[in-house]
Amino acid sequence: MRTPLMAGNWKMFKTPAETTAFFEKFLPLVAQSTHADVAICPPFVNIAAAVEATKGSRVGVGGQNCYWQNKEGAFTGEVTPAMLKAAGCQYVIIGHSERRQYFGETDATVLARTKAALEAGLTPMVCVGELLADRESGKTNDVLTTQFTGGIAGLTPEEFAKIVIAYEPVWAIGTGKVATPEIAQDTHKAIRDLVEAKFGKDAAAAVRILYGGSVKPDNVTGLMAKPDIDGALVGGAALKAEDFAGVVNF
Repeated sequence: MRTPLMAGNWKMFKTPAETTAFFEKFLPLVAQSTHADVAICPPFVNIAAAVEATKGSRVGVGGQNCYWQNKEGAFTGEVTPAMLKAAGCQYVIIGHSERRQYFGETDATVLARTKAALEAGLTPMVCVGELLADRESGKTNDVLTTQFTGGIAGLTPEEFAKIVIAYEPVWAIGTGKVATPEIAQDTHKAIRDLVEAKFGKDAAAAVRILYGGSVKPDNVTGLMAKPDIDGALVGGAALKAEDFAGVVNF
């Protein structure tokens, strides 16, 4: 059985003080939630506050991005995976669609960042997903195959065993639209088939594939009922303690 992972991506929201206040409300709401792993990925400046607030709890902290090497150097604005690990992070999001759309992320940089994160001892949540135009033109599987081939298939079997995949249909992020549980299940199954073809049946059975795309307390139960959906990467609903607790406690 794959343990679900419910992860919150705060994107560019909250201050350190707001981070502390969030966890004061959130932690009691999930204190008994042993059915799933839970993680929050705040902006870099809030990581210290999040790590301090979650001490002694089951909630992990992650970064939203990392540099593609662990070697320090003159790269203004970047953060190495080793720095995230030293700051108390357990996870890091790699290749989020917003990184691809706005900041030039490619499948090649996704692979490099993933390898660097694994080297530092972090668990990468590696994102894949298609645009609305891809979905409407029937190219979803082609896009996912390209992203998987360029951004994930270059891992060794040992490296692959330590990652999480997050499927995020770009057309459903922050739009209020959500893939139906059936659409999400079909796509998750397609991703799992790609894994099986590359890494084998056992790896496909073991890897966690999260769904990310306007997940809320009122739609999470239907999504989580599907056999190939192993958790959620949550945006807007992760910013409010009660809402994210509702997602975690699906």
